Amino acid sequence: MILVADSGGSKIDWRFLHQDGAIGQAHSPGFNPYYQPLEHLHNIIQESLVPQVKEPVAKIFYYGTGVSSEKNQQVIRDAFARYWPGAHIEIGWDLLAAARALCGREPGIACILGTGSNSCLYDGEKIVDNVANLGWILADEGSGTYIGKKFIFDYFRNEMPAKLAEQFKARFPFTREEVLEKVYQGEKPGAFLASFSKFIFQHLKEPYCYKLIYNSLSDFYVNNVMKYEDYQNIKVHFTGSIAFYYSDILRQVANDKGITVKNIQEGPIAGLTLYHQKDL
Repeated sequence: MILVADSGGSKIDWRFLHQDGAIGQAHSPGFNPYYQPLEHLHNIIQESLVPQVKEPVAKIFYYGTGVSSEKNQQVIRDAFARYWPGAHIEIGWDLLAAARALCGREPGIACILGTGSNSCLYDGEKIVDNVANLGWILADEGSGTYIGKKFIFDYFRNEMPAKLAEQFKARFPFTREEVLEKVYQGEKPGAFLASFSKFIFQHLKEPYCYKLIYNSLSDFYVNNVMKYEDYQNIKVHFTGSIAFYYSDILRQVANDKGITVKNIQEGPIAGLTLYHQKDL
């Protein structure tokens, strides 16, 4: 059996790949070694995996946030080794998960457009280039946070249509002070800003909203995809909620810039499952 995990801060999607081709699945709370104790991961394994895993585990592929350091990779590796000491265990970051899920074993540019954004150049086996990720304050172009930040700026500066502003206020009656508190003192400011994307999506027929999304996605292409050498001749792929729900505009912006977009997935777990079936 092979275990595959796509781990975020809030949830983990698990897939169990059996030798006979059957596929099982499970969902659990997320895990980030920077913010949560190791006991949290052990609880996840004991409650979500051990009861369902009834046969020997040959390989474990864990992709997630907070695994950039060797120390954190070893922490996760040791946790799995306690339960399946004979398994081959590979730990990879979320961008590698996106590349393998989207590109498979073909070269491409893999992009994440969700609450945050990121991209990489993938040669079919490994990541060979990565435009520096500067986070939501300095960059994260095209992400839900980036879109929400621009939207809330226009709202308080009276730069959006009055009717749209009234509709937004009726649904989100935040004062300026409340928004500033959530952004500068809240636990997850990026997620808070990104939460406004749903409202924007529901009002895409409003020219202001369409233009906001178009320009935000254009910023992503210019500052990420177009930084890679020969990007015009490389297929570009996307995963993440923003890419998935705004896929029509994402493709339109790409077409306007002479960029070829192929796969767009809401999440990487299905692509990772297909990728690792070849490891059975």
